[in-house]
Amino acid sequence: MKDFIIPWNDADMGTPAKTGAPVTLTIDGAAVTVPEGTSVMRAAYEAGITVPKLCATDSVEAFGSCRLCVVEIEGRRGTPASCTTPVAEGMVVHTQSSKVQKIRKGVMELYISDHPLDCLTCSANGDCELQDMAGAVGLRDVRYEPGDNHFDPTGTGALSMADAKRREGDGNFRYIPKDESNPYFTYDPAKCIVCSRCVRACEEVQGTFALTIEGRGFDSRVSAGGAMDDFLSSDCVSCGACVQACPTATLQEKSVAELGTPTRSVVTTCAYCGVGCSFKAELNGDQLVRMVPYKNGKANRGHSCVKGRFAYGYTEHKDRILSPMIRESIDEPWQEVSWEEAIGFAAKRLKSLQKTYGRRSVGVITSSRCTNEETYLVQKLARGVFMNNNTDTCARVCHSPTGYGLGQTFGTSAGTQDFDSVEHTDVVIVIGANPTDGHPVFASRLKKRLRQGAKLIVIDPRRIDLVKSAHIKAAHHLPLRPGTNVAVVTALAHVIVTEGLMDEAFIRERCDWNEFLEYAEFVSAERHSPEATEMLTGVPAETLREAARTFARGGNGAIYYGLGVTEHSQGSTTVMGIANLAMLTGNIGRPGVGVNPLRGQNNVQGSCDMGSFPHELPGYRHVKLPEVRETFEAAWGVTIDPEPGLRIPNMLDAAVDGTFKGLYCQGEDILQSDPDTKHVAAGLAAMECVIVHDLFLNETANYAHVFLPGSSFLEKDGTFTNAERRINMVRRVMAPKAGYADWEVTQLLAQAMGADWDYAHPREIMAEIASTTPSFAGVTYERINELGSIQWPCNDSAPEGTPLMHVGGFVRGKGRLMVTEYVATDEKTGPRFPLLLTTGRILSQYNVGAQTRRTANSTWHEEDVLEIHPHDAEVRGVKEGDFVKLASRSGETTLRATLTDRVSTGVVYTTFHHPDTQANVITTDFSDWATNCPEYKVTAVQVSPSNGPTDWQERYNEQAEQSRRILPAAE
Repeated sequence: MKDFIIPWNDADMGTPAKTGAPVTLTIDGAAVTVPEGTSVMRAAYEAGITVPKLCATDSVEAFGSCRLCVVEIEGRRGTPASCTTPVAEGMVVHTQSSKVQKIRKGVMELYISDHPLDCLTCSANGDCELQDMAGAVGLRDVRYEPGDNHFDPTGTGALSMADAKRREGDGNFRYIPKDESNPYFTYDPAKCIVCSRCVRACEEVQGTFALTIEGRGFDSRVSAGGAMDDFLSSDCVSCGACVQACPTATLQEKSVAELGTPTRSVVTTCAYCGVGCSFKAELNGDQLVRMVPYKNGKANRGHSCVKGRFAYGYTEHKDRILSPMIRESIDEPWQEVSWEEAIGFAAKRLKSLQKTYGRRSVGVITSSRCTNEETYLVQKLARGVFMNNNTDTCARVCHSPTGYGLGQTFGTSAGTQDFDSVEHTDVVIVIGANPTDGHPVFASRLKKRLRQGAKLIVIDPRRIDLVKSAHIKAAHHLPLRPGTNVAVVTALAHVIVTEGLMDEAFIRERCDWNEFLEYAEFVSAERHSPEATEMLTGVPAETLREAARTFARGGNGAIYYGLGVTEHSQGSTTVMGIANLAMLTGNIGRPGVGVNPLRGQNNVQGSCDMGSFPHELPGYRHVKLPEVRETFEAAWGVTIDPEPGLRIPNMLDAAVDGTFKGLYCQGEDILQSDPDTKHVAAGLAAMECVIVHDLFLNETANYAHVFLPGSSFLEKDGTFTNAERRINMVRRVMAPKAGYADWEVTQLLAQAMGADWDYAHPREIMAEIASTTPSFAGVTYERINELGSIQWPCNDSAPEGTPLMHVGGFVRGKGRLMVTEYVATDEKTGPRFPLLLTTGRILSQYNVGAQTRRTANSTWHEEDVLEIHPHDAEVRGVKEGDFVKLASRSGETTLRATLTDRVSTGVVYTTFHHPDTQANVITTDFSDWATNCPEYKVTAVQVSPSNGPTDWQERYNEQAEQSRRILPAAE
């Protein structure tokens, strides 16, 4: 298959790369130097010599089962497998002697004798390693007569094993039917060569251990679990590692079987979570056939999850809106119009609103799913065209406390490490995050390190999979009561300081010593001890003490956190407390350590970098600073308002008050994703012009007056920035289905408003970003293509980017240890609402589900469910699968209950992927004290049996149905 836009070597070298002292050997007369520990097979590839193989692939360790890669080595007896034989100094290897050629042909003959020869109609034809290797060894005939085998050589149809045993001679009892249970791929045992690549990929790459080889000898076959399991019912998480590893059509994407073997590919970046995986989008013409994780992707290293690998079908879904639409009021049906009419309608309304209500009466919301370049233009639209700073982004409701907390302590609003750093860590704290569901590719790398001996501390009210799953177990689980993060983190610091476990040398050198003394006095107080806080947090004192000692004494310590930290009334305080822990123990500024926020969406980091917050211009520079404004005023030719604009909650409040009237919302669904749904709906309903720019008629569009069709990540050029500050290329795979990429739509609106924008390509937008933003000064498309990706800061002092932050010193100079006083949330349980609701995500779904709900991922998650402890369920008369009413002070909804001890008594949990549930009608408007990040993770609720939807749900669904009526375009 020919690859396009891939300047880097993508060959399968047979075995993984090694590091070590150089070793020189001779292979087929060619001298080659490779690191110590390298296999002879890989060394041969380095020398340009291809050794036939079947069981070997460079994504897993060598296995040595197929015997196809045998070689001769001078001075050694026999013909060892080149994949399992390490190189040695002075070794002389022969890969093509007559002896090894004869052995290989005989081995291949045995494989083919137990394989259906249906190559012309096989879905892997042209993309099958077994087929390729038969040609490579020169096999042209098979001497063996058809006999005992695992397929039907007669073509008459094999019987099941049971039937064949009853009717001996009428069928093949070893034949096993194809397993088509998984929505994305099939398993055909008849084509399995038992190379174990799929099993090893599941173990070594994914870490799920769902697959095994059952049976012995000729009867051995791959199994997805127990006797009654198939690939859907087993522990398989559909990451696709097994499919990618399979050298035949045994494990095959259904899309390839349907659409044919792809003929070209484009390397791009996944548009789901903040890991930022690189993929090869493989196509026939402009038809996408499959997404294959790109082995040179520095964030994912050739791995993927079920979403990135398979859930791209939403881009072709019938629900996509491909024509612009307008309406005078939200109770009218939509009218399809031309792009020119829609843009003109929107611009005229916005101008009228600003003339009537003032220039600050309108604003924008940027998207964490769009590219850096598109986000940059949207915030520029607010500042340079609307002439105000009313710009915000979805990071307001997820990671805005990260920006504030890390900015205060370290001086920069981003994580400190790259994902490779986890390979060097010795002890990991995961707090308020569920990586196996939210960031699964990173989770696989973390689990691999844990299997190698690193220790894990999980701080979470729920027993997530990392607490205990296949071949891993957390050293400590701290199941804290929701809302008590600050108390737990401060108690950990109390133990470290009072027991003298801090790294005094690091603190004296890298932090302000006087500030440390003040902090030490604060944190040493008895009220912060684990014993004093145990009743508050629910964490046993001794468990907490042992966890603190493990982290402080364990060597390289890394902290990874998520929305379970930030989405609290003290989210910023907890982030500062986490930074304190890292500084106290000296775990900053080298591989294997650091503070690492796991970003929820693909470009949350980038949307923040691009100046989406109302008080900051790109690069996290405050809008009140004259020298910062001057830079952008010179570049844009406008005067920038020095007054910070409105945050999303403030926009909604002002709309209800009648002073905020117009909103351009690109790629975000605030009605489903933001808290207190009724308040969001009231704010949107009060606006006179809501412009929604998206792929689908989302929930926010129920209240919109203009709908502008969006483009998917496959239809645009640009960049995303992932959780490790890595800037990855997004490359256009196909033409925009609605005619324009999102950046072009924003430019059309700006031009209609009177701006003289004339960008011809996103690279010109990035050039403007680089010229105005110091941390991006060295970023160009050419440099990203050359290096594969770049981590900011990238400038003259770091021309190839910065994988590790704060090496030798903090960005702000001295690290700042912050006092982290625990302040209880105003959201309290009581007789009416005695339980605490916390929310999160599930592996198969993403954010508000707009994309994943329109794929076969719904096979695993058809609806949001409420997790409730069996004790809490019993006292309420709730049984497994019952409909229950979930009520809070803000609202109520209904959903099904599932009974589990993953949550503690007094705590319930649900996801927010389905608008039918609209979980955020329950959450309150309480928020973080510094950033207004909503307190999604602590809501006092009551659960009771129910027999159907609430009145609110019925009204909501009726309004949504009315709002989505579409009239055909006028003739």
